[in-house]
Amino acid sequence: MSDAGLTLAVAKYPIDAPSRFDDFADKQTRWLCQAAAAGAQVAILPEYLSLELGATFATGVRDDLHASLAALQAHRAAWCALYAGLARDTGLHVVAGTFLLDDGRGRYRNRADLFSPGGGHVWQDKLQLTGFEKKTGVIDGGDALKVFEIEGVRVGIAICYDIEFPLPVRAQCEAGARLVLVPSCTDTAAGATRVRVGCLARALENRCFIAQSVTAGDAAWSPALDVNTGEATIYAPMDVGLPADGIVAETREPHGWIYADFDPQRLRETRDSAQVANDRDWPGQLAPGLRQAKLEPGA
Repeated sequence: MSDAGLTLAVAKYPIDAPSRFDDFADKQTRWLCQAAAAGAQVAILPEYLSLELGATFATGVRDDLHASLAALQAHRAAWCALYAGLARDTGLHVVAGTFLLDDGRGRYRNRADLFSPGGGHVWQDKLQLTGFEKKTGVIDGGDALKVFEIEGVRVGIAICYDIEFPLPVRAQCEAGARLVLVPSCTDTAAGATRVRVGCLARALENRCFIAQSVTAGDAAWSPALDVNTGEATIYAPMDVGLPADGIVAETREPHGWIYADFDPQRLRETRDSAQVANDRDWPGQLAPGLRQAKLEPGA
């Protein structure tokens, strides 16, 4: 793994109502050029970003989630071309939120695409489905867990609800990830809290950084993006030499970017003086006598 650091840009992204794909593309260009001008190397946009394009559809399509998902597929090639071009032109590695992609059978994967300046394009599908996603009846969870390299640093992607599950994130970290990128979208305070607690817990367990992007504002026209809550946040383990509350940076304004440097070498150095090292001590909970609890009679 490289010792070189990465400067992260994490979005609290306001949902608008573009009338054309070109309007959406102009907004993406403004946002990503701003992140690049601030010195970022990696930009993380939020979950369900593609559903902002639902505003371009006629009434009756944009009001119907199933119809809008079907109509969205016509933009897939332009979506990929847009972010591939912006990654190339800005020099950013771009997590382009998520796109609800038809698998060819009229069912959809919630896919986070990662575009690189050199032309690379990889992705991670969301693994676990929320109650909302299950109720649609047409969204499936992914079946593959991946780790990627950005400028020599290994990273994982955990899409929103996925960050609430310890074992897949642990598997990514065991494969070398020390930075986990979390595109998210939550519509209630409880949902925002669950994702936040998941991010803090995964940072603690794995001694890694977590970068969570969020959607912001209201979009009454959308059946999926109608209400949006939460703050874009960058998390770290709570230990010596790192923030005591685990918060490296957090949005305070209505929307915008937050920035922070991720330094893998510094993270390794703090492990040597750690008060605790959950990542190092993880195997202790896997001892044979601890794998299953048994009822002790006589209590």
